[in-house]
Amino acid sequence: MENELTLKRFTDVRRELGYTQAEFANLIGVKNTTADIERGRTKLSGKVVAELLKQFKINPLWLFGESENKHLETSHTSVIPKVVTVDAEDRENMVLVNAKAAAGYPQNIQDTSWYQQLPAFDLPIPEFRNATYRGFQVEGDSMLPNLRPGEWVLAKAVEHIDDVSPNKMYVVVLQDAVLVKRIERRPNSNNITLVSLNESYPPYEIKPFQVQELWQVSSRITFGEDASTEKGLLKQLQESMEELKGQLKHVKKV
Repeated sequence: MENELTLKRFTDVRRELGYTQAEFANLIGVKNTTADIERGRTKLSGKVVAELLKQFKINPLWLFGESENKHLETSHTSVIPKVVTVDAEDRENMVLVNAKAAAGYPQNIQDTSWYQQLPAFDLPIPEFRNATYRGFQVEGDSMLPNLRPGEWVLAKAVEHIDDVSPNKMYVVVLQDAVLVKRIERRPNSNNITLVSLNESYPPYEIKPFQVQELWQVSSRITFGEDASTEKGLLKQLQESMEELKGQLKHVKKV
């Protein structure tokens, strides 16, 4: 039988990751449920420990109470680009990842041949020199009003998660998704919090090891700019105010 600390830590890992006993069992190769492991009826096998390390970077020594470092990869995990693209003259260029390509980006992140199907260009502007940049198309409305669906962001590669700023936007490449978010580090927490600018989307926490690459948004490419947009919005606001005044007068008369 495992000691109580090991059982507690195993159970805490499952709960922190948000899995039921049956879901977690399926992930780590245990038959039916992890209930018997958590109750101490079934020994924690080497295969399960290996899966916890492989999938979630859980330190086996921590699991058995011999270390305080829960994850083998710390917040200093490298998130630099897995592939850097160059042009015919061996100069770094900027690959564009549209919304459709982004769906396959995490799975092909180290496949150099996959990048060859994507368009790439060089931007001869000083701000885009001496760093690795990549273009990503924005999908969804989670970053409204700053970024609209279909726009493009040009983003600079980040080396370490510890380098992030809460005032910047980032392209976060996870193991199964490419997201554009703000990033916050909460006190006394090893996790990082992904925050949408659109308040309809609640923030959520992830583990640092879940991030494959990180890109800091430096600029955007937008289309369909309308010179009369601001004036149109002002007119709408004025009309709304007049309508509100009329309603208030009506309320007073009643």
